[in-house]
Amino acid sequence: MSELIKASEKIIKFKKGTFLFREGQEAKEMFIILSGKVQISKMNAEGKELYLRLCNKNDIVGELTLFTVGPRYLFNARVVEEGEAAAINIENLEQTLFNNSQLAYQFLKWMNDHIRKTITKFRDLVLHGKKGALYSTLIRLSNSYGIQKDDGIHINVPITNQDLANYCGTARESVSRMLGELRDEGIISIYRKRIIIHDLLYLKQEIDCENCPIEYCNID
Repeated sequence: MSELIKASEKIIKFKKGTFLFREGQEAKEMFIILSGKVQISKMNAEGKELYLRLCNKNDIVGELTLFTVGPRYLFNARVVEEGEAAAINIENLEQTLFNNSQLAYQFLKWMNDHIRKTITKFRDLVLHGKKGALYSTLIRLSNSYGIQKDDGIHINVPITNQDLANYCGTARESVSRMLGELRDEGIISIYRKRIIIHDLLYLKQEIDCENCPIEYCNID
């Protein structure tokens, strides 16, 4: 990652609510997050937003524009926590990867890990429907932001029903109903928009969890 950062041409500051880039915009730069948080999402034809990943320090965004003709960004990158990013010119990076085999190897390794994460997310969305998508999202949140306490795993970030719906690609009403069912069964509880998971094993069993390594099963 340090070698990629060295290849950057500038450091940019970003504020909450702004965008590093928008879907369909001409792609000239790739970014490495140095601080803050950036939400990667996709809009469908009806205008519904699907959250794909939440990027933190050392995450790369805009990487799918490399080695394409007339590159355009495929997703939106919205800032949810202010910070900084290293901006790398795409054409210069492509040339650098051609000339530096070690850097190319490291980048391909990162891409492989990123693709594996994406495949596991869509597996849960496709194979297990709305409920599987929600349970998978809760498991991933626990892996990324969970703190184990006596009464369960506390998700240490505030998250709304609409946020969960966006991660699951479904309606907020459906998520609210499913969360209510989980609360009634004692699987979870919610306090001040923060979720406490009391029975993680139940969620895993319901989606036939394969217990993937945490580096692949997270919300990032």
